[in-house]
Amino acid sequence: MAAVSSVHDFIVKDASGKDVHLSTYKGKVLLIVNVASKCGMTNSNYAELGQLYEMYKDQGFEILAFPCNQFGGQEPGTNEEIVQFVCTRFKAKYPIFEKVDVNGEDAAPIYKFLKSSKTGPFGDNIKWNFAKFLVDQQGRVVERYAPTTYPLSIQKDIKKLLGSS
Repeated sequence: MAAVSSVHDFIVKDASGKDVHLSTYKGKVLLIVNVASKCGMTNSNYAELGQLYEMYKDQGFEILAFPCNQFGGQEPGTNEEIVQFVCTRFKAKYPIFEKVDVNGEDAAPIYKFLKSSKTGPFGDNIKWNFAKFLVDQQGRVVERYAPTTYPLSIQKDIKKLLGSS
């Protein structure tokens, strides 16, 4: 198998279990986030992710949300329950994918790639819910943000990649 060089090389499952080729996002700036419904940071992150999405979706920006239950059991629901929660409570219009592990042996391949592309303060491991990876139009990870970095605070980085001011 050829070496993986971009997030576009991955196939992931959406919340209904269908394969999604991330190559369909070529040419878009991506924010990939591990999300949780029952975290102290849920309301602020989902609210701001929605705002970011509305501001930049027409300029080639996409958010990819991956539910994860590895941090304090804060995403216990099924994929269907998670989608229902996010789309009803936060009116999310961006894709929600199948629940994954982001750390450990069973970490989703996309997360192994993201973490090896940009290590954080804890090395490869993701510290908590709502860690964010900013990916350029070629599928390269350009930035990694801590769970405590709020989505609206990274607008300048998104605008820079989109080429808007």
